[in-house]
Amino acid sequence: MRDITTSKEKLLKKIRKALLEKRDNPYPNLEDLPHYPQSDELPEVQFAEEFTNAAGQFVFCEDEVQFIDILLSLAEERKWRKIYCWEPALQDILMKYDYPFFETDKDFDQAQVGFTLCEALIARNGSVILSNADAAGRRLSIYPPIHIVLAYTSQIVPDLKDAFKLIKSKYGNQLPSMITTVTGPSRTADIEKTLVMGAHGPKELFVFLLEG
Repeated sequence: MRDITTSKEKLLKKIRKALLEKRDNPYPNLEDLPHYPQSDELPEVQFAEEFTNAAGQFVFCEDEVQFIDILLSLAEERKWRKIYCWEPALQDILMKYDYPFFETDKDFDQAQVGFTLCEALIARNGSVILSNADAAGRRLSIYPPIHIVLAYTSQIVPDLKDAFKLIKSKYGNQLPSMITTVTGPSRTADIEKTLVMGAHGPKELFVFLLEG
């Protein structure tokens, strides 16, 4: 009588054989390998290039005075009147120069600009790392049509894994319940492959970078 082996039995036999065999890991140090090729550019330059390639708007400021001056010019040009800022460290800078903003969520449905800090900037893909650990929470970076981030050069890291190390060193075991990566303004091309900006979040994303 001829022995008949089904396709399923053949497959299971191969799986059992593979599990019994001891194989060396072909990529033993995969997690230690860089995700991107090495770059000779300064991290600030690399981030700025990648961020603007993703339709972000990057502004480098020499100091707080220049930062406020550019912000005032933008607000006047764009007619921003409803600017919301809930993070004390950022509020201190704005109040220092008498820059007007909303420190509560009064009339938040009319918000034009959400102003936040960030956890880190990823140089090699131009992404901004945000969390809900600060007073800005989850809403301020999502609801207003314009999101402005104030960041510092010390927050620029090469890769995503470096950003997580930075966050881990800051919060220890009390990690924020939300950590998100933002690469440029919100966009989608789900409907007839037509690119639409601001479909699920801000239409514009600014990063103001200060030394520090």
